Amino acid sequence: MTAPTVPAAKDIAAATETQAELTDGYHLVVDALKLNDIDTIYGVVGIPITDLARLAQAQGIRYIGFRHESNAGHAAAAAGYLNKKPGVALTVSAPGFLNGLVALANATTNCFPMVQISGSSERHLVDLKQGDYEEMDQLAAAQPFVKAAYRVSRVEDIGRGIARALRTAISGRPGGVYLDIPAAVLGSVLDAEDGARTLSRLVDPAPRQLPAPEAVDRAIELLAGAERPLVVLGKGAAYAQADEKIRSFVESTGIPYVPMSMAKGLLPDDHPQSAAAARSLALKKADVVMLVGARLNWLLNHGQAPSWNPDAKFVQVDIEPREIDSNQPIAAPLVGDIESVLDAIAERTKPGQIATPAAWTEELAARTAQNAAKMAKRLEADPSPMQFMGALKAVRDVIRERPETYLVNEGANALDIARNVIDMQVPRHRLDSGTWGVMGIGMGYAIAAAVESGAPVVAVEGDSAFGFSGMELETICRYQLPVVTVIMNNGGVYRGDDVNPLTSDPSPTTLMTAARHDRMIEAFGGKGYRATTPAEVTAALTEALASGDPALIDCVIDPSAGTESGHIAHLNPKGITGGNITAAKK
Repeated sequence: MTAPTVPAAKDIAAATETQAELTDGYHLVVDALKLNDIDTIYGVVGIPITDLARLAQAQGIRYIGFRHESNAGHAAAAAGYLNKKPGVALTVSAPGFLNGLVALANATTNCFPMVQISGSSERHLVDLKQGDYEEMDQLAAAQPFVKAAYRVSRVEDIGRGIARALRTAISGRPGGVYLDIPAAVLGSVLDAEDGARTLSRLVDPAPRQLPAPEAVDRAIELLAGAERPLVVLGKGAAYAQADEKIRSFVESTGIPYVPMSMAKGLLPDDHPQSAAAARSLALKKADVVMLVGARLNWLLNHGQAPSWNPDAKFVQVDIEPREIDSNQPIAAPLVGDIESVLDAIAERTKPGQIATPAAWTEELAARTAQNAAKMAKRLEADPSPMQFMGALKAVRDVIRERPETYLVNEGANALDIARNVIDMQVPRHRLDSGTWGVMGIGMGYAIAAAVESGAPVVAVEGDSAFGFSGMELETICRYQLPVVTVIMNNGGVYRGDDVNPLTSDPSPTTLMTAARHDRMIEAFGGKGYRATTPAEVTAALTEALASGDPALIDCVIDPSAGTESGHIAHLNPKGITGGNITAAKK
């Protein structure tokens, strides 16, 4: 055998070089996400991102496919809140992008870290408005509603775009970030080694932000001089995952606290310092209020009298300086992350310097006992047909025996009453409509809680609120998630007994009173229950949670039960009719 000639060797080398490994935009997106520990994507596939979802799945990222982009986005937002790292939603262009944008804007309002990645049409066609498939300037559309919006215009910038989007979503005050990737960029091909060099892993994306020592001393002095101090815990305190330090501060100072709804469980709801059942009295009389991850927005009546003591002084712990003084003058701003602020307070407080007068705690405890007795009496009633109280007491009692259960809650009366009835023992196990009071978060949040935790989830839904995302029952069944949906079915928006005075059409707030939501889930292979008494609710929920399978309980509630707009009826403008259109026509 003769030795190969030099030209032949050159030919082989040339052939090998032409077969060098290649990559493309799809692979770079997946590689960048994996490099930054993103292990789950929520989305709806279609042009141009179907292959991106397939590739992500093939490369070990779990893909959860939804029936509507808004619900996928809500799931990604909830995942971000629960994990303290950005949740990722994937959508198609234009209409799909807009559907997801609702959830992305809601995430921004609620300060949840989330990134929405959407495919888009080609820039040269969009910019000249040439009528491309699903043509839209998505970057411009997103910018007013998010923390930040970015576009990747070159395949070699994908890694930088992913890194920047993730860092922006989680750093400082968390929020929603939009990342636009045109179809041509996803399909662009380049050398694999060159592509790998464009990727990076984030270093310290959410660094600690320490408060100024003089600011800490100012806050300590104010709290130390208070006669009626109060701590308000917001969902930002739950997101911070500084649970033990929050509990230590509250218990060491003896200051009573009021938890906002998603902060319930940071300390158990039956904690002796909880003033939740005496909230109105606590707000009206507190002279120094420490806000921890809570904002003085509409949910706290903007800090204004008569709900609040007009002479109250506020200490506010917030990572966003622009939040300070947004509603009321803040006497002692503490700008920094919650854990760092609490560490600084602990380090700089002298033993016994902050103490709560016994007269204040005793006053709140007496009011708490009084209101708790009234609530217990209402809960013991068992009228027929079933009322919200009876159904929700049954849910409460079952969940109380299973504190690992996540509770998702939305609606008007279903939300307001459940918030007062169902107590929480564990942090970050209650997810609800949040700052915007948005309806439609239910199934998305429930799916995220089940996917991210593996724990059972109970979604308590008003029948109207459920309609926004009810088709995701199929998603729950497709992935065999341990989600039990409990519908408060009173046949209406708010209540089901309103009438149309002129025609046979239903009134604006009337739904189908004979609806069988239990049969919906049966169509997808889940277990449906119909309950007309609290005892039947108890039996169905106990069985459903024990099975670990998808289930739905249709709780038949008295159609006359419920209040117009729940606890926020005062926000309805009255006009000349005072809300009574029928009377006005007469």
